[in-house]
Amino acid sequence: MTTLQSAIQGAPDSVAVIVPGKPALEVTYKDLVAEVSSFQKKLAALGITTSSPVSIALVNSYEFIVSFLAASWQRAIAAPLNPNYKQEEFEFYIEDVKSAIVLVPRGAYAAASPAVKAAQKFRAAIAECYWDSAKREVALDVKERGLLEGAPSQPSLVPQPDDIALVLHTSGTTSRPKVVPLTHRNLTRTMRNIQNTYQLTPADRTMLVMPLFHVHGLLCGLLAPLLSGGSMIVPPRFSATDFWRDFIAHGANWYTAVPTIHQILLKHPVPKPLPKIRFIRSCSSPLSPTVFHQLEQTFHAPVLEAYAMTEAAHQMTSNPLPPGKRKPGTVGLGQGVEVVILDDAGNPVPQGKEGEICIKGENVTKGYLNNPSANASAFTKDGYFRTGDQGKKDEDGYVIITGRIKELINKGGEKISPIELDNVLARHPAVSEAVSFAIPDEMYGQDIGVAIVLKQGHRLNEEELKKWVGEKLAKFKVPKKVYFTDVMPKTATGKIQRRIVAETMQKREGRAKL
Repeated sequence: MTTLQSAIQGAPDSVAVIVPGKPALEVTYKDLVAEVSSFQKKLAALGITTSSPVSIALVNSYEFIVSFLAASWQRAIAAPLNPNYKQEEFEFYIEDVKSAIVLVPRGAYAAASPAVKAAQKFRAAIAECYWDSAKREVALDVKERGLLEGAPSQPSLVPQPDDIALVLHTSGTTSRPKVVPLTHRNLTRTMRNIQNTYQLTPADRTMLVMPLFHVHGLLCGLLAPLLSGGSMIVPPRFSATDFWRDFIAHGANWYTAVPTIHQILLKHPVPKPLPKIRFIRSCSSPLSPTVFHQLEQTFHAPVLEAYAMTEAAHQMTSNPLPPGKRKPGTVGLGQGVEVVILDDAGNPVPQGKEGEICIKGENVTKGYLNNPSANASAFTKDGYFRTGDQGKKDEDGYVIITGRIKELINKGGEKISPIELDNVLARHPAVSEAVSFAIPDEMYGQDIGVAIVLKQGHRLNEEELKKWVGEKLAKFKVPKKVYFTDVMPKTATGKIQRRIVAETMQKREGRAKL
């Protein structure tokens, strides 16, 4: 069982997917498999074949699930994209993966949406993808064939374990985001690991609130339940107002989310009576012990913090279910992967000592696409992947993350490259220098701070800069705080270090408040 096609294990007449609404859409495993097979044939008829990149710019929905699975079944490469990206962001990702086709929601073509304009720039085919309630099928309405014009129709293919099923970009500390290829083998291994960790069965139903363009939602919220024969409730987006209503109405018994979502739910009214919750999973961003205890006390369910990365096809470690020991402040034990703590030379450190968290397993990517320099630094001589996180193991082998070696900004699970922000900010006509960095945030764990040196004779205020960034990048990348300075802090050798800039700006602000 090493391909997504062979991994769908539910009984034919059991429910696989529920989309809340009036009325709700309920799909059985039998209907899901038939729909994916039908959509696969539609893609094949357009000329989609082995290694064709299929970009999916859709919200969480049944049509996202069907198009993602169909692309992988056709031996193509699914490339999910945040549907809230601006045109410039879509252009980068569509060009970078050389998209054969971009799938957009109904009405996007007439509205000339950012995804449509970006696809047109690079002559990718454009098709609207939506649930046709009259025909009871997922429609594929082709608007432009682009580079697929004249492409011969292809047969329906059968995926192989080492075919790339999914590509995602991971923001790094270099100027160019890295492309992570994940094979069917990588994905199905993680699916099995997650199933084993949480003992998922056909009786389990999850509330899927994480975006499907991230591995968190895609692997733990969608694919692992499909492997276990369970089911999922799929609203288009997270809504604290609707969460418990849908959770109870459709009989969910677990969910996985980032700490930000947990905190939002804690601030909203608790349903009475409480539904029976088998467990709550937290991942993608550190969960404070305070929030851990609040969740357990409020919802009367075990909270299991996990640790994951795109390069590992999501999950690497997790706290175990009861009667296993849950340790707040740790991310638990390795789950189907080998976890070691290594020093700078790649040698294991003594138990309890800090070093870099490194992993090895069948779920881990073999390397970034077309990036030999990144691959050379990402893997040790013994084949361990270097996570870039600093940590240690306690006396029971539980992993404790103590800091970031890399400089990514982790805003509620959204990983943001400071270099990307620097490059955008530097294009503003009034900006001479710009340095982005993480600042503490009560809701998101981290948010974005930027230090700005203006060009001589130019004026710019915080709101003007935020508005300008908001026109160039997705909303979650807009800085929370802008620090204007006459001189950018540098080391004795003239180098700019984000940590020093961040500390200097925040100390300066602290003194100003005294």
